[in-house]
Amino acid sequence: MQELHTFIREVKDFPKPGVVFKDITPLLANHDARERALESLLSVMPNQKVDVVVGVESRGFFFGTLLAAALECSFVPVRKPGKLPFDTLTQVYDLEYGQDSLQIHTDGIKKGDKVIIHDDVLATGGTAKAVCNLVEELGGEIVQCNFLMELSFLNGRSKLNGFNTKAVVTY
Repeated sequence: MQELHTFIREVKDFPKPGVVFKDITPLLANHDARERALESLLSVMPNQKVDVVVGVESRGFFFGTLLAAALECSFVPVRKPGKLPFDTLTQVYDLEYGQDSLQIHTDGIKKGDKVIIHDDVLATGGTAKAVCNLVEELGGEIVQCNFLMELSFLNGRSKLNGFNTKAVVTY
């Protein structure tokens, strides 16, 4: 699975100085690499029925929808405020300097739904933990937090303590 990292471009000083951004667009552009990535994500899935894949804006949508199709379940997006057209639930979370928030449709998850949360990268864990809070507040049962990449040096996994957390490429 680590060979996927060769399709992830590193862009220095983006979006701000000192950050090395992991750009997955070369992986998305290569059919074979994209298929290997999907197979890798599916290979770390728990062996149980999943009702919903929740994809996190915006790069979590790419593989989130593919995972939902492969698992034959629904896909629910989590987005920044003001992007979803129906009744929403909002979760505010802390950033390094300030706060941000995410929203989910209130009818996206039903009580007892088995949920996979998918995003492209696990970094500090703040976004993923906020999504977990939204899912649980709606009554969903989180089966797994699933990521294409994990930046392990940022220790985001610690914020997801107690959740089954998997990533197919680790930095």
